[in-house]
Amino acid sequence: MRKRSVQTRVGGVILDSPLIVASGVWPLERDLWPREPLPFVGAACTKGITLEPREGNPGVRLWETPAGVLNSVGLQNGGVRSFVERDLPEMAREGVPLVANVAPLTEEDFDPLFGALEAGAEHLAAVELNLSCPNVACGGAAWGVTAKGVSRAVALARSRWRGPLWVKLTPQAADLGATARAAEDRGADAVVVANTWLGMAFDVERHRPALARVVGGLSGPAIFPLALRCVWDVAGSVSIPVVGCGGVTTGNDVISMLLAGASAVEVGTALMADLGAAKAMMEAVEGHLERFGLDTISSLVGAGRRA
Repeated sequence: MRKRSVQTRVGGVILDSPLIVASGVWPLERDLWPREPLPFVGAACTKGITLEPREGNPGVRLWETPAGVLNSVGLQNGGVRSFVERDLPEMAREGVPLVANVAPLTEEDFDPLFGALEAGAEHLAAVELNLSCPNVACGGAAWGVTAKGVSRAVALARSRWRGPLWVKLTPQAADLGATARAAEDRGADAVVVANTWLGMAFDVERHRPALARVVGGLSGPAIFPLALRCVWDVAGSVSIPVVGCGGVTTGNDVISMLLAGASAVEVGTALMADLGAAKAMMEAVEGHLERFGLDTISSLVGAGRRA
């Protein structure tokens, strides 16, 4: 059993670790789950789930950059009904709290998507409403770039889903604080800050953009300072919990997110590079608590904001 000192709370969800596996990293098939990170994470987000099955984007989907990865997966998944009937019960057997990342593409998707999800509610710790995916032509980040869009999307979700609702915001918003406040005003229990940044790369051998959709989502260490600034801004704008996300690679990154005001931290690309990253991060966090004589993770949350 993990020490109580590293427990944290995101709204009504209690996590045994502040680390959460970010959406897009964990396979939906339980037999493909890597074992190494499991003892050190408090929850795992699923891949993005849509109403209907999606094949995802054509061509190259991952392109390595000097300090990160561009991705253009395009929400490949079997649809919410397959997820609830086949994938979710198997994933739940592992005992790791699950957060379903859901991505409505149109207003008409909300009711049937959340209606189908209700059948698996007993297996879910929370739903993460994805208003920030940069890799689809409709929906996705289009919801999240304005406070009005966030307000509408969260209201639609909240009208059907009564359980814990986290809202994943896009850093492409002109006023991230305003979009976070819109989520809070419409009943979100937490906001996740943030998703990937838009970027592109060229395949110089082909003289063409590396990704078929030209742009993709940049993740990895390169974006950490940007994500940290977003967490700082949003934590000062809302009273609901903030989950930091973006470029977290080391224990110091986790601690920095907590000090900026995050209650928990999502980790993605770091696990793609090193499955032992979660263990190393938590050892660093626990060592930090001991070194400063702190008993709980909550003593770090927002501590960097206090004079």
